[in-house]
Amino acid sequence: MAMSSNKGGGVFADINITPLTDIFLVLLIIFMVTTAVTIESAAHVDLPKAEAPTSPTDKPKGIIVTYTADHLIYLNDKQVTEPELVPQLHDALANSTDKIVIFQGDPKVILGDMVRILDMAKSAGAEAIAIAVSSLPPGGVGGGAPGGGA
Repeated sequence: MAMSSNKGGGVFADINITPLTDIFLVLLIIFMVTTAVTIESAAHVDLPKAEAPTSPTDKPKGIIVTYTADHLIYLNDKQVTEPELVPQLHDALANSTDKIVIFQGDPKVILGDMVRILDMAKSAGAEAIAIAVSSLPPGGVGGGAPGGGA
């Protein structure tokens, strides 16, 4: 607190708020940075890219579970709800010779959702789980600069 004398002979007190403002600005910057880091660190699934093109006549062996960005679940092109997934997947695996579940997920799928669905598939009796990949664009590498740069 700064003290200065007034012409009238009395004491006049000024409050210096500059250090308080500096502290608030530093705290604001810290909160902005930590918020940006926590938002950026949300886990998303980056599906691998296929290197060899597959022929369109190759039908994958196993049961296909698709999870869209709209949180819809499809079991072999039939829409199911999450509670229906395990019983219907169990029936499909019982009728199949290959006990393989192929997961097709949108690139915007959150990792936690993918793990939950794969856990359901394992509990339904899947012996193996495969993750479907999207094909590469012409030119090879998955987006970005030629030669492997992202």
